[in-house]
Amino acid sequence: MAKSRRGRGGPETVTETVDGGLAELRPDRDRPRGWTLLIDGAPQSHVDLDDPSFLDFSYQRRLGHLADLAGPPGAPLRVVHLGGGALTLARYVAATRPRSTQQVVEIDAPLVQLIRRQLPWDSGWRIRVRGGDARAGLAKIPEGWADLIIADVFGGARTPAHLTSTEFVTEVRRALRPGGFYAANLADGPPLRFLRGQIATVRTVFPELCLTADPAVLRGRRFGNAVLLAADGELPVAELTRRAATDPQSGRVEHGRALLDFTGGAAPVTDATALASPAPPAGAFD
Repeated sequence: MAKSRRGRGGPETVTETVDGGLAELRPDRDRPRGWTLLIDGAPQSHVDLDDPSFLDFSYQRRLGHLADLAGPPGAPLRVVHLGGGALTLARYVAATRPRSTQQVVEIDAPLVQLIRRQLPWDSGWRIRVRGGDARAGLAKIPEGWADLIIADVFGGARTPAHLTSTEFVTEVRRALRPGGFYAANLADGPPLRFLRGQIATVRTVFPELCLTADPAVLRGRRFGNAVLLAADGELPVAELTRRAATDPQSGRVEHGRALLDFTGGAAPVTDATALASPAPPAGAFD
């Protein structure tokens, strides 16, 4: 059962136990209908019900850039979201690309029910939410269906191992149309062993890759998010670089030789060797 804690003269914080832990919906002091979703204290999503095109978290803004660049401006897309959270990116695509068709795969059914109840989305948006494991849900997507696949799956603040392998990425490519984009939100900290391994893994399936993140994360100075973009054709590196540099929290883009050097000879990951992403260090979300 959801519990509410009244804010100071404003909306209440809502807490509810879901499969992934304790979910909190905290009101945004600066936005009348803005909310942040946390699971066991780790920030997961931010939603502004009045402005679904607003992206507060840096990594979600970077994913939003990729959605903007995945097709002609404003044209509808077919998008698969592996991991739903508060459906921030699905709302963003629906608002910025009307008539888009989107499928969301989210394993945490109680979380979906909480979001439907507390942060409902427009019933006219073509968003279908499927329950179940992300990899199993991906296997049900028709071959070549998606223009964009976004992987943003965390269980206990870690990406599950079976979503990090070459076999998984091969399934991603099967579901993408030629020229489609695969975007993965990855979290790691020094010495960035997981992130380097993921770049090597995706490179075995897709010929073109780039990585965007906070420079401090790429230098291995702190734990944080990095967004990996992959495709079978040319990537919009120049425009992504421009957008990342002008974000409120500016980011850097690595591509080509610089990305290969960053990978540092890391070995690709298979189902037999895959491990979950590292847990955030204590205090990472303070």
